[in-house]
Amino acid sequence: MSGDQPGVQDRRTAPHGRQRLTLDIERVLGLSARQAIRAEFRYDPALPLTVSVEFLSEGGPRVLWRIGRDLLQQGLYAMSGLGDVQMWPSNLGEGATARLQLASRDMAALFELPIPPLAAWLEHTYSLVPAGQELAGVDWDVTTADLLHGPVEPSE
Repeated sequence: MSGDQPGVQDRRTAPHGRQRLTLDIERVLGLSARQAIRAEFRYDPALPLTVSVEFLSEGGPRVLWRIGRDLLQQGLYAMSGLGDVQMWPSNLGEGATARLQLASRDMAALFELPIPPLAAWLEHTYSLVPAGQELAGVDWDVTTADLLHGPVEPSE
């Protein structure tokens, strides 16, 4: 990752061991209308399947989405996702960008993201927890018991 890129802050290790990337992105409002937004991507190796993305707009509320890490990775190169979250490359080559569409019951938002810093950051998250190893540390007996009977409370 290049520290010279405007609007890119690479914080590999943030408080509590979480990995963080801050990007200046654009919300696409129409053919020629865009709004500058800051997006903070956070990855916690303890929750390896998802990336938390917090969108911060000047004068607006903070909005948090949890998005599948694989969906983001695949969306850098091809159409990815179904339903509420979709991502696809929109401009390849120099200045490569991807589009991220988020939808909820009553609204939708379309964002344009720079591919190079996001791709490098995602690659770093995969060095922490490789693809296919996200569930390697799960104790399936405890997880199954929790699902069937609820968490076991410690006895006094």
